[in-house]
Amino acid sequence: MTGGILPAQRIRQAIEDGWVAADPAVPAENVQPASLDLRLGVKAYALRCSFLPDDTVSIETKLGDLAITEFDIRAGAVLERNRPYLIPLTERVALPGDVRGRTNPKSSTGRIDVFTRVISEGNFRFDEIPAGYEGPLYLEVVSRSFAIRVQQGLTLNQLRLVSGDARCTDAEIVALHEDSPLVHAGDAPLDAAELRLADGLFLSVDLEQGEEPAGYKARPNAPLLDLARVGEHDAEAFWEPIYAGGGRTILQPEEFYLLISRERVQIPPWLGAEMTAYDPTAGELRTHYAGFFDPGFGFDPEGRRHGARAVLEVRARDVPFMVEHAQRICKLGFEQMIEPPDLVYGERIGSSYQYQELTLSKHFRAHRARQLALTGLG
Repeated sequence: MTGGILPAQRIRQAIEDGWVAADPAVPAENVQPASLDLRLGVKAYALRCSFLPDDTVSIETKLGDLAITEFDIRAGAVLERNRPYLIPLTERVALPGDVRGRTNPKSSTGRIDVFTRVISEGNFRFDEIPAGYEGPLYLEVVSRSFAIRVQQGLTLNQLRLVSGDARCTDAEIVALHEDSPLVHAGDAPLDAAELRLADGLFLSVDLEQGEEPAGYKARPNAPLLDLARVGEHDAEAFWEPIYAGGGRTILQPEEFYLLISRERVQIPPWLGAEMTAYDPTAGELRTHYAGFFDPGFGFDPEGRRHGARAVLEVRARDVPFMVEHAQRICKLGFEQMIEPPDLVYGERIGSSYQYQELTLSKHFRAHRARQLALTGLG
């Protein structure tokens, strides 16, 4: 096996080979082009604080000290804002010695400001599952802006399986872009000399003044957000539109914003990508919670479309922070696939955000209306 991200067909084979096991069995629709959606199990623990296990104390032992309550979520349960919860996942893994795992929130999870990360036994790192690991997986869930309702079987997080060193160097990114453009400004690909690289490709924010909102800010004291109800929630009850006068806006500390990239991103089937969540050199900002970009995101093999915007999930730290139109605030890393997936991100597999503009998560009615218009179904 050469280095790279395992595509959908290899993930299905991994499930058949017992690398990933679950009861009930993994649904076919949970296999994505370059990742596997992970399901919430039957119970949850409200915690006093977050934690990481080590190689001497089990997660169960830690829970004995840190769990405030244990409760059943099979019929649904409410998670309070800013309270850490730990939920055992349905899936467990038995990875071979040359395959490691990496996890990230799904796009719909990040866009509602739900912070999630996976922990595993004997592991001192979040979201990284070491090669050869065999055991259960647990999901830490903290909803920052809204009280949420979850239930067994919901998928908030996803797992990538990786073999070897898949990361593309900056020189490789330039060569890939020249062969098949990765970013466009409008309908034209950026010239290679315009790319800004430093262990990844920087993207800028779109705050061009216009009639449409430049972004959204989460409203305080919003209603309960039921994550099992797709396309049913009133967006106005949860989101305040942001207009960027003069091509700039000031982000308030610890408020949650949805902004959008100026560039259009195009991920060809032979690549995967991941947004860096936090880069202190670009400002005291967290600019992405759900970092995985699947092969095929924004990609049109017939060349009729020129990529899709990246929605940025932004939270300023410590002090008010001004961002201006075309300011570079986030970074995209690229990785090779072992082979192109037999299905790619897009409308054919029901992907929610292909060719997106500034799109709220799939839980809101406004998002559903846009998607219906886009696909010609409404």
